[in-house]
Amino acid sequence: MRQNPIILVVEDDESIALLMRLYLEKEGFEFVHAVDGEQALHLYRRLRPSLVVLDLMIPKIDGHAVCKQIRREGTTPIIMVTAKTQSQDKLLGFDLGADDYLGKPFDPPELVARVKAVLRRSQPKVAKQLRYEGLLIDLDDYVVEVDCERIVLPPKEMDLLHFIASHPNQVFDREHILGKVWGAEYEGDNRTVDVHVKRLREKIERPDLPWSIRTVWGVGYKFEVQKP
Repeated sequence: MRQNPIILVVEDDESIALLMRLYLEKEGFEFVHAVDGEQALHLYRRLRPSLVVLDLMIPKIDGHAVCKQIRREGTTPIIMVTAKTQSQDKLLGFDLGADDYLGKPFDPPELVARVKAVLRRSQPKVAKQLRYEGLLIDLDDYVVEVDCERIVLPPKEMDLLHFIASHPNQVFDREHILGKVWGAEYEGDNRTVDVHVKRLREKIERPDLPWSIRTVWGVGYKFEVQKP
């Protein structure tokens, strides 16, 4: 049985990778290193790590493509690391399914703190189900069913859906959602919420079902359930 969480670090700069290794192993994580996108996907499929730390600017297959492929195959948490800090780069990363984003240069203790925080947030929640007409949110299996179709969501999308669906017809602003779903330590752009809501809508909403994630302009979002 695996004793320590495996952290797959995808980084082509050997000096940075070595620094990550020193700090992650010191905290009890098992460190696995990939130097390019092809090796990253190979190791991901073979080891199924607990978390992936993914540099965007890597050889052979770039980080965005690696992130997209990992997200197609599973829900392993991903922290993107890059020197690119423009807002559009971050939003693209979140749109592809990344759970967090860390800009270079960074302090190794911050990386460790983010790894711990993402792992903590990605743990399955206490067994519980939420049901609406045509919708089952099952936190035992960490899946959603829409009209009996099983849909596997990444951890952040699942957490977001569960939070707003637990409070039907209640409006939440983006800052409140960030605090509840991403945690108080999260310092990213609140448009992250918009990206995740967009992805959720595409995956779960059906025009014939009496619920939807509604935008309340100038405020935020609510899980709207129509009365019979």
